[in-house]
Amino acid sequence: MLPIIYHSIYSELPLPPQHRYPISKYKRLHQAVNEQMNQELESGCIQLIESTALTVDEVKKVHCSDYIDLLTSGQLAEAKMRRIGFPWSEQLIRRTLTSAGGTVATAELAIEHGFAIHLSGGYHHAHFDFGSGFCLINDLALAAFKALEHPDVDKVLIIDSDVHHGDGTATLCQNMPDVVTLSFHCGKNFPARKPDSDIDIDLNREVGDQEFLTTFKSVVETAINLHQPDLVIYDAGVDIHIDDELGYLNVSTDGIYQRDYWLLNHCLNRHLPVGCVVGGGYRTDHQDLVEPHMQLIRAAAKVLSERCTQNIAL
Repeated sequence: MLPIIYHSIYSELPLPPQHRYPISKYKRLHQAVNEQMNQELESGCIQLIESTALTVDEVKKVHCSDYIDLLTSGQLAEAKMRRIGFPWSEQLIRRTLTSAGGTVATAELAIEHGFAIHLSGGYHHAHFDFGSGFCLINDLALAAFKALEHPDVDKVLIIDSDVHHGDGTATLCQNMPDVVTLSFHCGKNFPARKPDSDIDIDLNREVGDQEFLTTFKSVVETAINLHQPDLVIYDAGVDIHIDDELGYLNVSTDGIYQRDYWLLNHCLNRHLPVGCVVGGGYRTDHQDLVEPHMQLIRAAAKVLSERCTQNIAL
């Protein structure tokens, strides 16, 4: 079974007109899953699961307590909210805690089922005591730290394939030898300052399918061989797409499918559970993001189908 985690609150956030963040993409993606994966849903091969919010105390296990208190109470300085990029509201906090809870649940379900997908997540610009770039709290770090409490998990590898560097994840995990951070990103893109991940792959602008996929496969395989993780948390960002408005890479829709299919297949062949989040993607028309994001769902469904046909356990 492939668990897919979602909550309607992900797109229920009023934003100012022309706001850059594609808030409606989550409900559009959820609708596409229901429409295009109908057979898999009816058979039980894919199961939709509603996420639940983390508590403030759970978030404070990873983030600065003072920062979280100010953030959740609406008392964070205006300049710091501008750095995040959202106007403060109680709904923003509810949405943030629910999305982070979805990523934590995705990692837990991946350990149980072999893989799982969250139709949100990837808020990798959130640091210990401040948020940035539409990221208030770092769900990837929260999920990794929580997963280490599982008796079968001694090391977690975070593979971040969003076009923007996972700077918050890097700083939050820098003193955690049991969490390995790997970031593929466009070198000349946000954020300007890129603190060291355990492995950083700075890609040149306009890199296309062949160079991207060759690099991605080689580095991921090396990282898994070197670090021998018990769980992969995978940020499957689609802002690497050639048509993304903030990406600057030239990866095609098929290139995204090949990336996701290879990663899932490679991990499951090694009996390595992988929890996926959809990550970033930016288009003026939010509907244009659905097809790139659906490549992860289709790749997972293909891997699941192949294993069922061959009677291979996840």
